[in-house]
Amino acid sequence: MPEGDAVYRTAARLRGALDGHVLTRSDFRVPKHATADLTGRAVITTASRGKHLLTRVEGDLTVHSHLRMDGSWQVMPVGRRTAPGDQVRLILANQTWQAVGVRLGMVDLVRTADEARLVGHLGPDLLGPDWDPGEAVRRLRAAPDRTIGEALLDQRNLAGIGTIYRAETLFLRGVWPWKKVGEIEDLNGLVTLTRRLMGANKGHAGTVTTGDRRPANQTWVYGRAGRPCRRCGTRISRGEMGAGPQERLILWCAGCQPR
Repeated sequence: MPEGDAVYRTAARLRGALDGHVLTRSDFRVPKHATADLTGRAVITTASRGKHLLTRVEGDLTVHSHLRMDGSWQVMPVGRRTAPGDQVRLILANQTWQAVGVRLGMVDLVRTADEARLVGHLGPDLLGPDWDPGEAVRRLRAAPDRTIGEALLDQRNLAGIGTIYRAETLFLRGVWPWKKVGEIEDLNGLVTLTRRLMGANKGHAGTVTTGDRRPANQTWVYGRAGRPCRRCGTRISRGEMGAGPQERLILWCAGCQPR
């Protein structure tokens, strides 16, 4: 699933193509909104909120989308051929550009005033203007017996983090993923590092946490299961965390992140 920095970049692409322009095409291909028509309305802006996208349109309307595992927004010149079959869930276009939502996991159309119904439960956004490390720590500490690995992925605590930044942050802080939240003294340092890592990648594709942009050297543990740790040489471990059926991938170094 795309993480907060990828969604942030998607919002930027949508803003560049749609902001300030009147829609000449609005094609919702989801049953719930099949009759909705936004043509003739100008797009105000698109904002990212964690892993959610909010495209605000004149008339107090917001198009909400979530990429989930396989979704994407493709921006292309008007007239270019789009994905075939039922892969396209939504098209928003003006005279020059079309934004094509492919395999979107969620598509909603709500009043802008009602956006909180969809994203109000989220914690502070790691890349948003509302970022508040103190509030993120407060939410994490509300469940001290929960493992830090599970707590970090709960978007109600802090919004935007996924399995890549979870693994990389915990490695760099030397924290075993199954350690209880209540046992971690410097949660502020942990969430602040997550924001710094994600912020360093928000302006370009790819995830680099090592400072080395060469493809084979970009991460410390993620994508390196069974390979030697870059620091201590211990083989990187791979497992799953969370209750079924919501288990998520976790990678760690037993040498650098002891129990």
